[in-house]
Amino acid sequence: MTTTRRSFLFVLGSSRADGNSELLARAAADQLPSDVEQTWVSLARHPLPDFEDLRHDSDHVRPTEGSPALLLDATLAATDIVIVSPLYWYSVSAQTKRYLDHWSGWLRTPEIDFKATLAGRALWGVTALAHDETVVADPLVGTLHNSAAYLGMRFGGVLLGNGSKPGDVLRDTEALARAKTFFAQEAPLARFTYETYETAASDTNDTTAG
Repeated sequence: MTTTRRSFLFVLGSSRADGNSELLARAAADQLPSDVEQTWVSLARHPLPDFEDLRHDSDHVRPTEGSPALLLDATLAATDIVIVSPLYWYSVSAQTKRYLDHWSGWLRTPEIDFKATLAGRALWGVTALAHDETVVADPLVGTLHNSAAYLGMRFGGVLLGNGSKPGDVLRDTEALARAKTFFAQEAPLARFTYETYETAASDTNDTTAG
C-alpha cells in the first residue's frame, strides 16, 4: 500500500502579520512531523484581485503569473488546506472570502479539474476571536464546512482561540493545548447538514420497515 505524502498549505487571511490567528496556527503546525511539507501564503502580501464571475459569458483562463497563479498552484498541490482567518463580523476576513470566491473561477477553468483534484483532500480552519462564547464563530465554521462538503473534501474542523490585542492568544492555554493535537485528529468527509438528516431518516425508515 502506498500513502500520499502530506503537504499543508496555510492561507493567512489577516491584514496583520503575526496576528493571533497566525500565532495559533503556527503553534498547531509546530506539532506536524518534520517530513510534512508546509507552505505559508499571506493574502495581505499576495493580494488577489476582485473575483469576476464569467460563468454565463466565457470560460475562465488559468492564471499564469502573480498572486492568482501562486495561490492556484499552491492550492492544487496541497493535501491539506488550512484557512487561517481572524473572525471578522462573525465570518472570514475579506481577503479570505476573496480567495474562496476565486475557487468559483477555478472550478470553471478548463483542464484544471479543480473539484476532482480537491475531492478527498482535507480542509481545516484556525481563527482567533475576541469573544468568550465560541458559538459566535459558527458562521465562519459553516462557511468552511459547507465549502468542503460541496467539493467532496474532508473537514478537520476549526481551531478556535481567544485574542484581540497582538499576542493575546498565547495566553489562551486551552487553545494552545488543543493546538498540540489539532492536526493529528481524523478529518471526516464533510457532508451538508441536510444530507446528514436524510441519512438519519433513511436509517430510521429502514429500521422500522421490517
